[in-house]
Amino acid sequence: MVQELSPTTNIIYPDSDGQPMADNTKQFRWIVVIKENLELLFANDENVFVAGDLLWYPVEGDSTTRKAPDAMVVFGRPKGDRGSYKQWEEDNIAPQVVFEILSPGNRMTEMMRKLEFYDHFGVEEYYLYDPDRVDLTGWKREGNSLERIDSIQNWVSPRLQIRFEITPDSLTIYHPNGEQFYTFVQLEQLRQEAENARQEAENRAQEAEKARQNAIPKLLEMGLTPEQVAEALNLAITEIIESQNSDL
Repeated sequence: MVQELSPTTNIIYPDSDGQPMADNTKQFRWIVVIKENLELLFANDENVFVAGDLLWYPVEGDSTTRKAPDAMVVFGRPKGDRGSYKQWEEDNIAPQVVFEILSPGNRMTEMMRKLEFYDHFGVEEYYLYDPDRVDLTGWKREGNSLERIDSIQNWVSPRLQIRFEITPDSLTIYHPNGEQFYTFVQLEQLRQEAENARQEAENRAQEAEKARQNAIPKLLEMGLTPEQVAEALNLAITEIIESQNSDL
């Protein structure tokens, strides 16, 4: 018996559209910062998939209808590597949130086509950032269509719970806990500062313990009882801690 192949069996869905991820360093930096901070935000949730520059195919059997958002978040899908996001293989769940970062090479007609695509295929939130103009535009699904967000300043994403703050110089994005989105370099600097502070505290604790051990015999030789020695040492340690805290 010969099994007939379905019309979609031999369709190839390429993992690349042949387009570069970014046109310049500024665009690339923003793509990485947003994508990686979203990864960090949902690191402990196995059912949130985050990707950057990954081709999304929403329709089975159609390899030409596709987009590769600079960053996208899909709730309800497991983490893991993918060559592309074929929606029919993902419980037919469309990305709920997408980000695009503009570069001088992006044309407004292309941005409009992306908006129409995301609107048509069910994206709930769409954010478009122009780092050269420090201009952020957002859309949120209202009913059956994406509607532009009137006031984006201090806007909190309903899905992500992240907040956007715009100044004349830059865009700052904040995690739900108030921490801002950092670059890898900034995160490493913060980690190093925390490690230095930990090491300094450990050194101070060791010095205090050494001083305490050296002081006990001397205090006993002065005729103090063990209780008086303990009280004197506790008082001295308290004064040292308060002095150290005032220096921080």
